[in-house]
Amino acid sequence: MSEHFGTLSDGTEVHRWTLERAGVRVRVLSYGGIVQSLEVPDRDGRTADVVLGFADLDGYVTHPGPYLGALIGRYANRIAGGRFPLDGVTYALDPNTPPNSLHGGARGFDKRVWDVAPVEHGLRLTRVSPHGEEGFPGRLEVTATYTLEDGGALRFVYEAVTDAPTVVNLTNHSYFNLAGAGSGDAGGHELRLDASRFTPVDADLIPTGVLEDVTGTRFDFRQARKVGSGYDHNFALDKGVTQEAREVAELYDPSSGRVLTVSTTEPGLQLYTADQIEEPFSPGDGVALETQHFPDSPNRPDFPSTVLRPGEVYRSETVYAFSAR
Repeated sequence: MSEHFGTLSDGTEVHRWTLERAGVRVRVLSYGGIVQSLEVPDRDGRTADVVLGFADLDGYVTHPGPYLGALIGRYANRIAGGRFPLDGVTYALDPNTPPNSLHGGARGFDKRVWDVAPVEHGLRLTRVSPHGEEGFPGRLEVTATYTLEDGGALRFVYEAVTDAPTVVNLTNHSYFNLAGAGSGDAGGHELRLDASRFTPVDADLIPTGVLEDVTGTRFDFRQARKVGSGYDHNFALDKGVTQEAREVAELYDPSSGRVLTVSTTEPGLQLYTADQIEEPFSPGDGVALETQHFPDSPNRPDFPSTVLRPGEVYRSETVYAFSAR
């Protein structure tokens, strides 16, 4: 079902779509492709919303910084200095977090209104990003398909084509609190993450270029343990880039018994413990598990490539599956 959700200052209408299957209900906005809410049952069958969100459109417009539940692009995460070279040309991006570009610039995909159409058990969101938008080259045609699977898993499939060489890195930026949104600090959740290495960062949260072993560090989540706080880091998943989504992480809330299992085709996962989240939320209210290519890959030829060329199809898939124990 769809319903009117609000109107932007330029008169553009925003709609909200509701999907429901296998005891899971998800609400998606045409503004930013935002997952506004995601309701799943606990071990006793009681349902709660497990992602942070706002009740109205004004909340998202007034508080854009957390990127709550949004579709992020053209490039998720940071690009150093707001610049990158491609085929001998250096492209200047919007340095919306000076001196770097973050999540596609000041008006990335999270602040655009998408065309939405129903598909079987889901929604297809489409948008054309014109050449030069936020400084990125190429006319990019993007499709994001959100579906609820038979068991209640939420699947994201991103596809894109371009008419000129460019870079692409798309993700969803939901913050999870499996005890229920608004229930307090999610740092007590237990996380398992299949990553033997991570990308250390400098003071501006830009990767140094090294892939560091997690052994003996606070970045070792190969055995499940409490998440805690102080993370805004990319982990290099052991599986690397894959054609099919493979399981890479599990988040568990002991209080409710809810379990989130993450599968993806992507080579990296950004763990963000929301230490800098803005009001009306509090630090630690949620945990973001952003599947992605590595930050600053356009400036790091040794990282997995994010370059997309004419005639190629960008495709990325991530599945958030829910259960309880």
